Amino acid sequence: MGFQKAKASFLIKKEAASFLAGNRYDLLEWAGAFGDLGTLIPFVLAYITILKMDPAGLLFAFGLAKIITGFFYKTPIPIQPMKAIGIGSVAQPGGFTPAAVWGAGFFTGLVWLFLGLTGIIDRVAALAKKPVVHGIVLGLGLTFMVEGIRSMATNYFLAAVALIVAFTLLGNRKFPVMFLLLALGIGTSLAANPVLIVDLKKSIGLSLPQFTLARFTWPELVRGSLLLALPQVPLTLGNAVIAIVAENNELFPARRITEGKIAISTGLMNLLAPFFGGVPMCHGAGGMAGHVRFGARTGGALVILGSLVIVVALFFNHGVNILFQLFPPAILGVILFFAGAELALTAKPDSASRQEFYVTLVTAGFAMWNMGVAFVVGLLLNEALARGWVRF
Repeated sequence: MGFQKAKASFLIKKEAASFLAGNRYDLLEWAGAFGDLGTLIPFVLAYITILKMDPAGLLFAFGLAKIITGFFYKTPIPIQPMKAIGIGSVAQPGGFTPAAVWGAGFFTGLVWLFLGLTGIIDRVAALAKKPVVHGIVLGLGLTFMVEGIRSMATNYFLAAVALIVAFTLLGNRKFPVMFLLLALGIGTSLAANPVLIVDLKKSIGLSLPQFTLARFTWPELVRGSLLLALPQVPLTLGNAVIAIVAENNELFPARRITEGKIAISTGLMNLLAPFFGGVPMCHGAGGMAGHVRFGARTGGALVILGSLVIVVALFFNHGVNILFQLFPPAILGVILFFAGAELALTAKPDSASRQEFYVTLVTAGFAMWNMGVAFVVGLLLNEALARGWVRF
């Protein structure tokens, strides 16, 4: 009996050690941790200011998901807001409630958990040939670059300075350029509005996430599922399943992942997040590119960022808007631009034929508009060219 207990204790300790090992928490991981702020901050602010969602629950769910993901995958696989749901819910002020967003997240969780556990997602992903996958990744990268340029247009001078700094020091492994970008942004914000730091100090106080089950209603669940969650599915398939798997396995071949595993983790975090007041989340490929571009090489970056997000959720709940004002859109745009460039680079074909590269370019063009349409068009065009039905 004693032997069995000792063996069980050893196995538990071994599993715990395996769970904790493999990540780094050095200067580069800290720098890379902030590489995803370009998408996180705008969506969180929109949810808080337009839908009046509680920052404590929203950020706590994000932080917890990031920490678990960092420990589990041990590569910089990001946690991002689902973009179609985010844009759809805030584009019509008064049109959707927080409960509808939670309903969309819960429905999304059921969909992806089902697709992952049944193996359906693996069969769907297997249809995507390499030129199609490269096209989706390239389209995503170009989309991020365009969005970054739009954000930079809010302050041309600040963006120009940040770009020069980034291009000059991006390859510096001793002093990551991310810290200079953040310092530049924070310094600019405080120079323009010195009272920000005073207001931020006044807002500090403990706030705990509220359990939201009592606020779920069937009408809002159905409305969020049909109007918000369903349009998100093809975008998640391309960006947060197929593209992230291709990107991770290209950058970290020793820690390969599968579409099924990503679908299951997407399902689980979206089933749990709504009960804390969290919003729909996914593993967006652009986020990994941002983490990697600025130094991250392990899941430690996600653990770092997740921990910081939880601190903000618990102690800066009433000052989130003030805190995020320290990061000007122009600086976030520069971060987003380089994340997009990094993502687009991973789509570079090694020895693609003219025909394959044509499929990649067409798929990328459609991916900048609609991920689901890009996937279907890419598959059809690739098959048509292979069979000789289409010539160019």
